[in-house]
Amino acid sequence: MSFKNLGSLRTRVQVLSLIIMNSYFLPFLKHIPFPVLNCYSCPLATNACPIGTLQRFLVIGKIPFFTIGVMGSIGSLFGRMTCGWVCPFGFLQDLVHKIPIPIKKRKIPEKYGFIKFISLILVILGPLIFLEPFFCMICPVGTFEAGIPSVLIYGLEIGSFFYFKLAILVSIFFLMVVFSRPFCKIFCPLGAILALFNAFSRLRLKVDEGCIECGKCEKVCPMDIKVYENPNSINCIRCLKCTEVCDHISLVKT
Repeated sequence: MSFKNLGSLRTRVQVLSLIIMNSYFLPFLKHIPFPVLNCYSCPLATNACPIGTLQRFLVIGKIPFFTIGVMGSIGSLFGRMTCGWVCPFGFLQDLVHKIPIPIKKRKIPEKYGFIKFISLILVILGPLIFLEPFFCMICPVGTFEAGIPSVLIYGLEIGSFFYFKLAILVSIFFLMVVFSRPFCKIFCPLGAILALFNAFSRLRLKVDEGCIECGKCEKVCPMDIKVYENPNSINCIRCLKCTEVCDHISLVKT
């Protein structure tokens, strides 16, 4: 399947998912893990964060079978497509990157995508070593969606650790302006989990023999991937922007 003019549809889906996942009036979804980063502690959150759930289960020495099953099912069907279409923090990165700056926007070489697997290792080892949801404590998504609103709404006392978390968030925001989707590419542990399914998920990208490697796909790719070289890269978020500019790239079912 090839597509044209998907930009407006993708934006509408991202906005709709943002509203659904942060609608105070849908409490029945609170314990259901969505395959995106959306902090459970956010006052408006309607879903459980898979990474937060994983860490809290590790702290008490249990395995979150339901969460693993949900992530495995979604990953097996779509790979990282939820990152490109429904993740609120991914949508935020898309918006922030559009902010004009006096310096040239930069690209993050694809080879640095392995760093997110280090984040995933820390997500697993942190709770086992410190008996605390280590990543949740410093996660910029949590700081943005839960930490700052909680301070503003409930007047919580601010300590030095909060300023440390705020510094991480500000740093990530700066990277968002300069680089396209930096958190998705090199920091997101959930992206690392879903990336493992990209090569064999039900929906995959395919480049046909007519490709002349003109580079149009790489120019529009928010993850800076040379799609003609590796259409199902671990960094691919299946946003399908490449299919809009090239008739030789398509989404296929296997």
